[in-house]
This record gives sequence, C-alpha cells and structure tokens, in this order.
Amino acid sequence: MFKTLIVVDNNEQAVALSFENVITFDTYLRDYPKRNEPKTRIINLCDSSQYLSKGYYCSLLAEARKHQVLPSVKTINALRSGQAPILNTGHIDGAVYFGNALNELQGKAAKSVFKQYPAPILFVDQQGLLQQGSLTSLSEQQYAAFIEKLNEFTQTQWRIGKVERRFRWDMAILVDHNEKVPPSDKDAIARFIKAAAKHGINAKALSFEEIDNIAQFDALFIRQTTAIDHPTYRLASKAQSLGLVVIDDAESILRCCNKVYLHDAFNYQKVPSLKTLVVADQSVQTLEQLEAAFTYPLVLKMPEGSFSKGVYKVANRDELEAKLSELFALSALVLAQEYMYTEYDWRVGVLNGRAIYACRYLMARNHWQIYNHDAKRFFSGGFETLPTFELPKAVLDAALKACKTVGKGLYGVDVKEHQGRAYVLEVNDNPSIDHKVEDGYLGDELYMIIMDEFKQRLEARGRG
Repeated sequence: MFKTLIVVDNNEQAVALSFENVITFDTYLRDYPKRNEPKTRIINLCDSSQYLSKGYYCSLLAEARKHQVLPSVKTINALRSGQAPILNTGHIDGAVYFGNALNELQGKAAKSVFKQYPAPILFVDQQGLLQQGSLTSLSEQQYAAFIEKLNEFTQTQWRIGKVERRFRWDMAILVDHNEKVPPSDKDAIARFIKAAAKHGINAKALSFEEIDNIAQFDALFIRQTTAIDHPTYRLASKAQSLGLVVIDDAESILRCCNKVYLHDAFNYQKVPSLKTLVVADQSVQTLEQLEAAFTYPLVLKMPEGSFSKGVYKVANRDELEAKLSELFALSALVLAQEYMYTEYDWRVGVLNGRAIYACRYLMARNHWQIYNHDAKRFFSGGFETLPTFELPKAVLDAALKACKTVGKGLYGVDVKEHQGRAYVLEVNDNPSIDHKVEDGYLGDELYMIIMDEFKQRLEARGRG
C-alpha cells in the first residue's frame, strides 16, 4: 500500500484543504524522507508556474526520493515552457481535475488530456491550448469541484509513473490498426515491445491518432506501410528534425519507395539487378524500343508500391499499350523490366549493413508473384526461414551492396537467384517482420537485435 501526501505552498492552503495527509512544502523539504517510511506518493499542489519555484522543487525532490509524484518534472517543464502542443481534445473547454471534466460529455477528452500531461489541475481553452492551474487560480465553484475530485483521486490506484521510471527512453511504434497487410502482426509488435523493455526503452504501439506529440518520445519505429506523399514520411521527417532516433528514416522512405531512384542507384553502384528501362510515354517508338529490349512477357512497375502492388505482367503488344495507358494516367514515369520466373524470391533482412534474417518466399498459388492481391483464399505463398549463413554468397553480397545505395536503416532486400547469379528486385524500407515467419530461425533474438540497434543509437545521440 502507498501512503499519499498532499503538498501545498503554505499553512493557509493546508488548513483550507482540511485533509489529514496535507503538508506544506517546507515540511516535505525538512522532514522527508523518513526512516522506514512506507511507499509514498506525492500530489504536488504547489504553484509550479515559475522555474525553480516550490512546486518545481517539490516534484524534483520527490523523484530523487523515489516517491511517485504528480505532476512529474517532465510534465511541469512541458506545461511551463510551451512544449505542450495544441491538443485534439474533442471540443473540451474548461478545467480538468485529475482527468475529469465538469461536463460529463467531455469525460473521454479530459482523460486523454490527463494521460498526455498528468497534472492535478489543467485548463484547456477552445483552441486546445493547455495551461497548468494552481489552487490560487480556482474560483470558489471550481475549488469545490476540485476538492471533490481530489478526494476521489486519493482513493484510487495510480497508473502514472509506475512503468516509466524503469526506462531510459520512450519509443513510439507507429502502427495502423486497420491495415490489411501491416509490416508486423500483433504478435511481432508485442515482441518488439518486450525486447525494447529489456534494452531500457518504454515502447508503445500507437496509431497516428494516438500520437498527440511526437516530441515526447526519444525514438520512432515505423511499423506501418510507408509512402512518400503520406503521413508516415511527414512524421518521420518531423521526428528527425526534433532529434529522435527514427527507423524508417525519411531518407530511406524517399529512396526505397521510388523504384526509379533504386533503378538509377543500382546502375550507378553496379548492383546486380534485372534489366530495366524507364519510359515516359507510350509512343510507337517507345513500344518498339521495349519490344527490342525485352521478350514477352515483360513486367511493368509503378515507381511507388509495396507488397507486390503496382506490378503487372503483360504478354503482348495490346496488353503493353493498354497497361501503359493506365499507368501513365497515374505517373509520369513507368518502369519496364525483364520477366524472370523463379519458384521463390529471397528476402534478406538488413540492419545497418548487417544481414539479420533470411527467408525464401514462395510464389502464391497459380501466380507469378509472392502476393496475389486478386486471390480470395491463397493471398500469399509459403515461406522458409533460415540462418543468414546459409544464404548463397551471391545473394548475400548483392543484398548488402544494394543497401549501401540506400542508407543504414532496416531494410528487406528482394533478390532472385538464377543459375548461381543474384538479381536484386528492390530494397524495402519497411520490411515484413511477422511472428513465426521472419523470426522463424532467430525467434525473440531478432527483436532483441533490432532494439539493440535503437539503444546504441540513443546512447550515441546522448553522447553527441
């Protein structure tokens, strides 16, 4: 059981509150911590609007004394210095006492505000601007309502500050709860969170709507399918500008999501890949050029796409012309690539230049790709996960070389192998990592490896 102390600025406030467990800041400073005291939690009602005020020192000392305290120093600083953002509060307007609004219809929004900035008294205006309140800022009516909520709160279990003290850093794992084919399933996300905790990282799986202020985190791990003209790219860019450790970083998204960039980079860096041409029109001359360069069938690709989307096989001139017409309505450029059928594609997972997992992805049933988006039952083919040291050397070398053209993030490199030679298809900045698939060989160690990379980068950032 926890002992609860309510700390106020002066004796006058202590007498007015008339709670048995009310003490002044001077008493807390002088008489605590006590020998053999029980676990203690502090409700800091001192005015903390000024830096180095009694309210500031109350929370600072509480944290040093291993007392649970509300609000924390981090919350005080955010509210005082203007780091607290404009909130999407669901039309809340007025005071919030321990996560409770006077208007019951605003209850959900009030709890959301309190979860982001846990403080006894908060004021939210119509624009969503947030300000911490104090006892002296309350009207007589507000004071009575606050005392009621204070009494209720002292009787409850706290779920604030229990977990966070165990961790050095906070991480947002960006997910889309409604995504049909997410980069990681729920079981994998749970293992990422568990591995993060073992590395001192407090990770939470959050959607865009649940990330109210990315600046509150130290790291961002994107586990939602990325695109350039998309919120994932904008969030990655914003997080990097704020100094967060980000995977996928914005540069990797930009480079991997556009196959035109990859094709050009592969050519320049001599990465082994399938013969590819970039075309800008569907003129007769272009059609003849493609037919001279390739035999049918050939493959057409949109510059942007993932999970085999935007990739089409055409078998003759009519299909070629029709599909190009369709694709040029969406993009100024289209890639044409030679067709090479293999029973499976290699997927090599690479993190900061190191191969960490390897899979064979078998083609979907009666289909030429590993995903068949038109299928109702057999959406994808089978797979086989194996240790990276069993990869053919040509495949491993090609995958690592391809990643050097992109960056030092987390990538999934798709490679075809034919007659002992490797051909890189693409580098994915947001590779699939599902439980019992990509982790089939390493198990939980795969998640530990990725979170260890985050830890090393966070530590390097702290030393920088």
